Amino acid sequence: MKMIYSKKTSEGDEYSNEAGDAAAEVCCQKGHKGHKILLIVVLLAIILGGVWCAYVYNASKIAKVSGKDWQAVFLINGQVYFGKVNAVSPKTVSLSDIYYLQVVQKPLQQTQQGGTATADQTASQELTLIKLGNELHGPTDAMTINRDQILLTEKLKKDSKVVQAISTYLNDQKKK
Repeated sequence: MKMIYSKKTSEGDEYSNEAGDAAAEVCCQKGHKGHKILLIVVLLAIILGGVWCAYVYNASKIAKVSGKDWQAVFLINGQVYFGKVNAVSPKTVSLSDIYYLQVVQKPLQQTQQGGTATADQTASQELTLIKLGNELHGPTDAMTINRDQILLTEKLKKDSKVVQAISTYLNDQKKK
C-alpha cells in the first residue's frame, strides 16, 4: 500500500514524498533478500554442524576397538597385514601383534625313472605367515598405518587358517 505524504520545504513549497516511498519499498525488498540470505546461511550452518557432529560421533565410535579380535588390513599397494587393531583415529590405524604373508620358493627335486635325483630342480611357491619384528631392519611389533593407504579391513573368524597359524606360532613360542 502506497501512501503519499506532503511535506513543506524551508521555502514553503510543498513536495510529494513518492520518491522516498519508492526508495523505502526498494529498501524493504532488499531487506527481504537479506533475510533470505541470512536464512540460507543459518540453514547451511545447521547442516554443516550436523555433518560435523556425525563425523565426530562416528570417529569416536570407530576409536572404541577391543584389540582382542584379529583383523586383516589390506593396503592399496597389495600388502596384507594381520594383527590386532589398538586404536583408530580419523587419519591413522594402529596395529599390533602383526603378521604378514610371504611367498617362499621351495625347491623340488625331479627324479629319473631309476629313482636318482637329477641336477634339474624346479621350485614351488608356498605362502608362509611371517611375524613382524624378525626382519633385518628389526622393526617393533607395532605399526601405525595412514587410513588413506588402507583399502579395507576384515575381522577374522577364530577358525580361519590365518588365526590357526598364528595360534600355532604362539603356542610354539610358549614352549621354547
